[in-house]
Amino acid sequence: MEKLNKKRKDKTPAMSETIMTEVVYPNDANPMGMLQGGRLVQWMDTASAICAQTHAGRIAVTASINKVEFKSPAKVGDIISINAKVTRAFDRSMEIYVHASSRKVISGEIYPVCEAYFVFVALDDNANPTTVPGIKPETATEKTFYKNALVRRKGKD
Repeated sequence: MEKLNKKRKDKTPAMSETIMTEVVYPNDANPMGMLQGGRLVQWMDTASAICAQTHAGRIAVTASINKVEFKSPAKVGDIISINAKVTRAFDRSMEIYVHASSRKVISGEIYPVCEAYFVFVALDDNANPTTVPGIKPETATEKTFYKNALVRRKGKD
């Protein structure tokens, strides 16, 4: 089991990118027919957990959610696409950028709904934090997210 605790080879963000799709049903909405924010954050947490666990190759748990920004309301019948991607891996944690967009079925119009940064911690078999593989950003956008993740992390100290 010791080998599991050693840092693994760096991975690219694309290797664990997760895209999840949901439909807004009436039980997901408020009385105005708009998607409830809590339901959307729950979906985003699920997508980011899948992303984090895929990256780490281990169970990972939510440590924090940072800078949740609701952009536009989604309505009953809209199709929600949630994209989660690791921006940076630290020793035992990973920052995941998650954004959700909505698509109107009839018109095909797509618009942003929400974005947030989730931090996950990988756990070993005894539920203790354990090391995660590093991230090797490839695109200019990934490199910017990578650099800014450190700024966000230092801003919490």
